[in-house]
Amino acid sequence: MPVAKKPAGKSKKPALPAKRPRQPAVTQRNILDAALVEFAAHGLAGARVDEIAERSGANKRMIYEYFGNKEALWLIVLEHAYERMRAEERTIDVARMSPMEGMRYLMEFNFRFCARNPEFIALLTAENLNKASYLGESEKIQQLYSPLLAVIRDLLERGQREGVFRKGIDPVHVYLTIASLGTCFFSNIHTLSTIFGRDLLSAAEQKARMEHCVAVLLGALKV
Repeated sequence: MPVAKKPAGKSKKPALPAKRPRQPAVTQRNILDAALVEFAAHGLAGARVDEIAERSGANKRMIYEYFGNKEALWLIVLEHAYERMRAEERTIDVARMSPMEGMRYLMEFNFRFCARNPEFIALLTAENLNKASYLGESEKIQQLYSPLLAVIRDLLERGQREGVFRKGIDPVHVYLTIASLGTCFFSNIHTLSTIFGRDLLSAAEQKARMEHCVAVLLGALKV
């Protein structure tokens, strides 16, 4: 019995899966998150682009396409760390606070941010070893801190008019005190814990330290 022939015509090829659309913003965010972890752990010199690519799920070509090179990526990660800090700080309208409350808030915020973000401390330490040579190329960093200095200046001026703060205080020195009281503690916390035989990372020790920092700052400002 003759075999029936298949009707003439082109055979259908199996449909190829649709290509996933590129999502540059998501990819860049993943790369920056991965780079933050890698840079915090190893610094600029020790960080490897291969590790950043693997952790982010991207590839080296995409990293170079989006960010140029490892040094440019380092600067962007630094800028993002500072931007995040300032953005979180601005969630509270300090201008509505009394001078004392505002200064207390700024000190407590800085301290708590450092406690929650050890990667930020690691980046600062590494960039200081670089003598801020990369941060010096940033076009954003001074703009990020100008509004903060304006807030501190306003608190000082209102405090002076109310008779609670002494006159002649430099807003930059106030911020330097706030920053140093927080970052110095957390950048040296492991060595200090060992030296004094106390777990300075414990919640109780951190609370006591933060209250001491607030007292130091406000004591320096009071009339």
